[in-house]
Amino acid sequence: MKRREFIALLGGAAAIGPLAARAQQPTRRVGLLMSQVENDSEGQARFRVIVDGLQQLGWTDGRNVRFDVRWTAGSPADPGKYAAELVALKPDVIFASGSVNVAALQRITRSVPIVFANIIDPVGAGFVASLARPGGNTTGFSAFEYSLAGKWLELLKELAPNLTRVAVLRDSSLAAGIGQYAAIQALAPPSLGVELTPIDVQDPSEIERAITAFAREPNSGLIVTGSTGAVVRRNRIIALALKYRLPNVYGFRYYPASGGLASYGPDAIDVHKRAAAYVDRVLKGEKPADLPVQAPTKYELVINLKTAKALGITVPQAVLARADEVIE
Repeated sequence: MKRREFIALLGGAAAIGPLAARAQQPTRRVGLLMSQVENDSEGQARFRVIVDGLQQLGWTDGRNVRFDVRWTAGSPADPGKYAAELVALKPDVIFASGSVNVAALQRITRSVPIVFANIIDPVGAGFVASLARPGGNTTGFSAFEYSLAGKWLELLKELAPNLTRVAVLRDSSLAAGIGQYAAIQALAPPSLGVELTPIDVQDPSEIERAITAFAREPNSGLIVTGSTGAVVRRNRIIALALKYRLPNVYGFRYYPASGGLASYGPDAIDVHKRAAAYVDRVLKGEKPADLPVQAPTKYELVINLKTAKALGITVPQAVLARADEVIE
């Protein structure tokens, strides 16, 4: 081989080497702003279904995509901090769960695409212009309409017909918390003969104090509306309901799975799985403004019979017949 040809070949090999190495590096970046603590089983299940869903669509962590995850744990201070960290990494898209997290991201960026899941009333919260035409940089999957909250009161009265007082745990700082409580109020008087007492979930010490005081009167029950604060503190809320023998109803399956009495609401894991498809579409070039916000397609009624027994409740056969899952 002539010297000139050898040098050209060597130079070509040197050029190919770095290019090949670069080709093996992740080419896209996805941020995930999760609203639980990292060791929360529900949070891990939601995270896993997104990552697995994206892998099924051709996105493999470390090969052609990199995932950057932050767990905000429902703290008022952490969402802004972690949202800023993710935006600074210049991701192609950010997935966010929880209204607090989406609000934190929108305060920082109106250009990085955001896909959300399990958001109650995204229009009322100001996250999108409309469900059909979100506009801006944000779209995703809603949790449920406010009217569903009325179903929780109806279910609670079926399980405990003698109830005359119901405490409603809600996040009063969010439009969703106000809307859910209003839907329950609309049903309560006079049709069901129930007096409502709102309890805010933002302050853990206030939850314990308020539930303890509320439970002193007989014929009392508990409804926990959808909020990040309630999810993060669900074990303590469930423990208090059992301690004071309060029949209790929730909006998601993971509450009765953790010892609560009953829930009726959307399948949160399925919603996150569907959100993975939107992340994929954004990575492939579609804009959030053009992707309509979608509603849940699966709802489930879950009853925990062990908890019912501990509370001295005999679950009516009509309720058991409707149940999608009975935990024993």
